[in-house]
Amino acid sequence: MSASPLTPTEPTAPADPAVFRRVLGQVPTSVCVVTATTPAGPVGVTVGSFTSVSLDPPLVVFYAGRDSASAAAIVGSGRFRVNLLAEDQQEVCAAFAGPHADRFATGDWEPAAGAPPRLAGAAAWMECDVEDSFPAGDHVAVLGRVRHLAAAGTRRNPLVFHRGRLVRLDRACGRHVPTLAFDWWDS
Repeated sequence: MSASPLTPTEPTAPADPAVFRRVLGQVPTSVCVVTATTPAGPVGVTVGSFTSVSLDPPLVVFYAGRDSASAAAIVGSGRFRVNLLAEDQQEVCAAFAGPHADRFATGDWEPAAGAPPRLAGAAAWMECDVEDSFPAGDHVAVLGRVRHLAAAGTRRNPLVFHRGRLVRLDRACGRHVPTLAFDWWDS
């Protein structure tokens, strides 16, 4: 049996952002809120580009818009927490994705003396030291060394971004179930 060749749905150009976004939207990603504590108070930003990099040493990376004041503050703080959103935390995702005055008014945040804010009910948390940051096109990559991590005590399914929507994983058959149309990709 031979595989059929892939045929593009339309002509593509490497520089066409709409086609790029649509094609890469086929890749499901986790949705996280990255937080830090700064002298001016807590900061945070929604990211859909978080992944592990290395087991030894334990490294992770997230990407944020290069003009993001929150990302710059996170890098400047030297320490951050990744809060992996659970499927019922869409409102938290929205609050940290745009220019909201008090982002931390949405969700149940657990402050800790000097530590980055932690979201109660998140699927998992990772506290990291900023290892490096560098330009990555129209984004900045922030590399973190994991210092502490934990998953929720009860099983919490992650919130997933796929095909331009926040979706839940259908427990019965692994299908995506749309929850909210939301375009925060460029935030």
